[in-house]
Amino acid sequence: MNLELSPSVKYWLNFFHPMLMWALLALSLYAAYLGLQVQRTRNAQGEQKKELIKGKYNIKHYQIGSVILALMVAGTIGGMGVTYINNGKLFVGPHLLAGLGMTGLIAFSAALSPFMQKGANWARVTHIVLNFAILGLFTWQAITGVEIVQRILSKA
Repeated sequence: MNLELSPSVKYWLNFFHPMLMWALLALSLYAAYLGLQVQRTRNAQGEQKKELIKGKYNIKHYQIGSVILALMVAGTIGGMGVTYINNGKLFVGPHLLAGLGMTGLIAFSAALSPFMQKGANWARVTHIVLNFAILGLFTWQAITGVEIVQRILSKA
């Protein structure tokens, strides 16, 4: 079965991945904020701790992290799929490789959750380091992604 898409559908598919990824970058920054609030809650004392606990930052961070994991995997596969549909091949370069690396790192980061829930500090530190590495790569990916979108727009 050969699925043939119209040129206009193929063109507009180019923009789904970048829009999703920019939203995901914003969501990732929010998750980082929540994670920092979880740390503040863990280290707080007395009334400040009681007040921070009311924010339920740990639950929100876990839920947002789960959404980010799912969207990162879907966005990576979707971006590769659209590239293949439109070009008949993938362009193996820094943007693709860093994106695949980020997807792998986020899976490792999420896999640390059961260890963190049991209080393993090594898992918590590793989770934080991985996530800040992902944020750094994600920022770079956003910039290189804009360059790719500009090339697509210039061909239109």
